[in-house]
Amino acid sequence: MDKLFVIGGGPAGMMAAIAAAGAGADVTLVEKNEKLGKKLFITGKGRCNLTNSCRDKELLSQIVSNPRFCYSAFSRFSVEDVCGFFEKNGCRLKEERGGRVFPASDHSSDVIKTLEKKLRSLGVEIKLNTALKAIKPAEEGFELRLSGTEGKSSVFAKTVIMATGGASYPATGSDGSSYKLLEGLGHSLREPAPALAPFTVKEVQECKSLQGLALKNVELCLYDGKKKLYSERGELLYTHFGLSGPLVLSASSYYRSRPKINEAKLTIDLKPALSRDELDARILRDFEENKNKNFANVLGGFLPSSRCGIFPERCGIPGEKKIHEITRQERAAFLESLKCLTYTVTGTRGFEEAIITAGGVKVKEVDPSTMGSKTVPGLYLAGELLDVDALTGGFNLQIAWSTGYLAGISAAERMGGWRDFR
Repeated sequence: MDKLFVIGGGPAGMMAAIAAAGAGADVTLVEKNEKLGKKLFITGKGRCNLTNSCRDKELLSQIVSNPRFCYSAFSRFSVEDVCGFFEKNGCRLKEERGGRVFPASDHSSDVIKTLEKKLRSLGVEIKLNTALKAIKPAEEGFELRLSGTEGKSSVFAKTVIMATGGASYPATGSDGSSYKLLEGLGHSLREPAPALAPFTVKEVQECKSLQGLALKNVELCLYDGKKKLYSERGELLYTHFGLSGPLVLSASSYYRSRPKINEAKLTIDLKPALSRDELDARILRDFEENKNKNFANVLGGFLPSSRCGIFPERCGIPGEKKIHEITRQERAAFLESLKCLTYTVTGTRGFEEAIITAGGVKVKEVDPSTMGSKTVPGLYLAGELLDVDALTGGFNLQIAWSTGYLAGISAAERMGGWRDFR
């Protein structure tokens, strides 16, 4: 019987194998690690934020690179379809703040077990500790060279789905090694780069002194010169190298779009619920009530205690200066520091700390209605391998499920399959 090979046992690969096998194809799933879903296991800090319940238009708005490419995949396998699949197959789900969907158990292992159980029930052959070393078109299919293929120099596949991930968290096997194989087949890449990654900043010593401090309910803006690239409210975290946390990770996906010759600026509004006039009125009131105190001693009413020590230098007011001695210009500088605390972004951390990879196979070379390669007939691509990336909140996994499903049913249809595993 003609074989369909799926290369990569992550979320996109497992869903592709399930969809293809459910449609009647004879499927072999190849994974280089000793187990399936190794990167999936650590997502969401081990809880696995597997999708987001937002509406379709909002879903597309959360995709940073090539959102329109995902339209067909989301239409064929939607958020509702993803949730229905896991619930139907025994993995109960729950929804949390911001529409984030998790397994009710808070264990990513339950998501992986659900996928593994479905793969086995559909008769998918799973080859672990097996890597794709080479692929080349052959008559009516592909010749694959796999590591650990006993007694064989190569195997034949009628159709191949590549779902090998990007280059982030290389320790999980997502090391970008498949890029060269695809380039060898004639595909081209948008240069892969770390995405959803922490920022490094010039003011690293200040950040280091505040290491571990989390700021909640603040507003972050990222600028390239005067152009605003990103703005959102939420939480961020000071680290020994710069800034991290949900706001920073999302902002980093927009950082790579700026020209490298320019410096990027990041501003933090510590009091986003107050206008400048409202905040000024509050400052005046607090200053009047504490006019005989030192400036440093009233900062606790405006800032987390760990920030108080460095703030006098930030706004240019000596900490020992009496409140009643502060000038109007100094008060304005204090207000500006609260509303527009500025850092200079020097870059992002590397692939080892990036949640996902931006860049990858150029989507103009892939048919969005099938996930089939326009360059190599019989080859299908899915997941993080493609030049599609999104913000945090379950959106990147939704891309993986949807593109994996569409690649699976399309590949099976090419081989004469017709059923839908749902």
